Amino acid sequence: MLGRRLYSTASRYITSAKPTNGFIGAIGNTPLIRINSLSKETGCEILGKAEFMNPGGSVKDRAALFVVEAAERSGALQPGGTVVEGTAGNTGIGLAHVCRAKGYKCVIYMPNTQSQEKIDLLKMLGADVRPVPAVPFDNPDNYNHQAKRYAETLENAVWTDQFDNTANRQAHIETTGPEIWAQTQGKVDGFTCSTGSAGTFAGTTRFLKEVSNGRVKAFAADPPGSVIYSYVKSRGKSLDKEGSSITEGIGQGRITANLQPDVHLIDDALRIPDSDTIRTLYRLLDEEGIYLGASSALNVTAAYEMAKIMGPGHTIVTIMADGAYRYQSRLFSRKWLEAKGLADAIPAHLQKYIVLE
Repeated sequence: MLGRRLYSTASRYITSAKPTNGFIGAIGNTPLIRINSLSKETGCEILGKAEFMNPGGSVKDRAALFVVEAAERSGALQPGGTVVEGTAGNTGIGLAHVCRAKGYKCVIYMPNTQSQEKIDLLKMLGADVRPVPAVPFDNPDNYNHQAKRYAETLENAVWTDQFDNTANRQAHIETTGPEIWAQTQGKVDGFTCSTGSAGTFAGTTRFLKEVSNGRVKAFAADPPGSVIYSYVKSRGKSLDKEGSSITEGIGQGRITANLQPDVHLIDDALRIPDSDTIRTLYRLLDEEGIYLGASSALNVTAAYEMAKIMGPGHTIVTIMADGAYRYQSRLFSRKWLEAKGLADAIPAHLQKYIVLE
């Protein structure tokens, strides 16, 4: 009887009836978390998809699995092969995990501007990490082009090409979008997140638009230095990318193949300054106990702005892509924040969280 009572009490915390099949089986089905403070302020339900709870720690676990399995199905990747990618971090980490689980070698080219935490984690996962100078996509020495060229020199190797490989987008059509629809019981009114490869934004938007017969609004969230905001606002006539941002892994200088099929589905765009992003990041830590990276904080800021535009009574969903622990040596460093001109953007009562010099 005691055992039955304990099980009855504990069962409300049980989210799965059986174990998952290894690391890969644990990808997806992340919680949808209500951001209580922002929901109260706006009169909306502001919900964040907790993608930092994927087993590899980010939303990119989904894309990593889909691009590798697409290569397997096509025959391009055989047992014992090598996966090569150009990535600002999280896709590489997801690929490194998936490669370990499936027995592939993993080579990652990345801009040398990325956080040391990401580089160290990739190495711990057994990846061959190759930081290269950060140059624009149209430069032949861009990290993506270097990854492609290297893969072409190997036998039984694939360049997974996250930016233009639409298996990335498909991951979110098949998993993220349906999960959000089920978790909101079809009551979602708006979706917003930033784009890098644009797989998350495009795939989730495509599913939610189709399942709701176009009712769900989709707003692209963009940092300074990215062209998506100007492209949407100008209806494709401008690719202005003025400014720069502290965010990693988001922002784009072109329309990727993942975004191109769905660009017409975007209802509006929001440009989120770094000062708003960092303020939200610290506020979420203080008020919600949620420890997010900068791109995730930008997404939550965009959801807040979208809620204000749409008005009370709406349900707005965004993506909390990863946690702050991959960036903590920067985001919680007073010296770094001051160098970026962001220390004063953090309210006085939140300055106590700046714990690193």
